[in-house]
This record gives sequence, structure tokens and C-alpha cells, in this order.
Amino acid sequence: MYDLHTHTTMSDGELLPTELIRRAAVLGYTIIGITDHADASNIDTLVQTTEKVRASARSYGVRLLTGVEITHVPPDEIAVLAARAKAAGADIVIVHGETTVEPVAPGTNAAACACPDVDVLAHPGLISDEDARMAAANTIALEITARGGHNRTNGHIVQVARATGCRLVVNSDGHAPGDLMTADDRTAVARGAGMTEEECRTALDIASLAWLLA
Repeated sequence: MYDLHTHTTMSDGELLPTELIRRAAVLGYTIIGITDHADASNIDTLVQTTEKVRASARSYGVRLLTGVEITHVPPDEIAVLAARAKAAGADIVIVHGETTVEPVAPGTNAAACACPDVDVLAHPGLISDEDARMAAANTIALEITARGGHNRTNGHIVQVARATGCRLVVNSDGHAPGDLMTADDRTAVARGAGMTEEECRTALDIASLAWLLA
């Protein structure tokens, strides 16, 4: 299993990075992205600090993806910060999308979907077909999330992805121990969002991450 979107005590999560990794390993995860909230003040530090637990992750049989979730920044800063994160060594760059339950700046989805340095647009709310087509063209996946509130628009995101050929990933956006999903939980989130059985198999399979892990 994989989870590309998790948080630790480096932002608003409850677990140290290694504790998060250990708990995920026990549940059967082999790929974990640690993607704490980032803006211009901390983006380099997050990448460099997470890198320090890569060996610990390897010891637990987990491939760690060091990353960030660019959060609530002005849309015109997204491309600059995403490039900065990649230059600092980030394996994955997530952008906090225009969820319907937070005051994310309008234009965030469009700016993220237009940026080749972005890998995943998290909980993008009522994303437009136009933005999703840009995401598909730039090999950016849209997130189906388990997180309360953010998950209200999962069904819409599945429909838009289906219409535009955009990739989907299923993540926890985990902040606490209980947020990490079992295999059954992941399937329930995907099916509950309206995915077919075949779409579930594709989205939940680590093989579907070849575009990111190459």
C-alpha cells in the first residue's frame, strides 16, 4: 500500500516522522510520503529534516518520499515554491487544493495544475474540467482523500478525472495515528467516491505510481 500525503509534528500532525513510518509499516504500507504544510518560511527545512529519517524508513521496509504540501500560499508563488522544494531534494510536491471547507485562495487549483514541479493536487474541491485537463497534461494526480470535510467532493473529483483522463491517488491526509487506513479502509474510500472496481484496482495499486517513482 501507499499513502502520499501525511503530516507529522513538523507541522500540525501528532506523530514524529519515525513513529508515523513505523505505524504505517505495521499496517502494510511500503511507500509513505511525508508532506508537511509548507510555505516560503519552512519549505527547505522540511525537506532537509525529513531526509534524516530515510534510513529508519528503510529499516522498516518503507520507501520514504520526502515532500511538502504547499499550503495557503498566493497562487503566483506556487510554481516558485514547487521548484524550490524539488531543488532542495523533495521526492514529491503536493499542493493544498481548493477544498470547500477552507479559505484557499481562488486560482490555487489552476496554478498547481499548470506547474510541472507539482505531483499531486490534494483535495481540490469542485475542480473544473479545464484545470483537470492541465493536471493531466502535466502528469499531476488528483487526490481522493479520507480526511473529513475535504472528502465531501470526492465524487465530483472522480467524475472530472474520468472525463479528462486525469490520474487519481487515494491518500489519508493523515494527522493522527487513527487516520492511517487499512486496506479495507482504502477500498471503502475509493468505492465511496464512486470508483468502479477496476478504477479502484488501478488507483490503489502501487504500480500506478510509476509516473512518480521513476
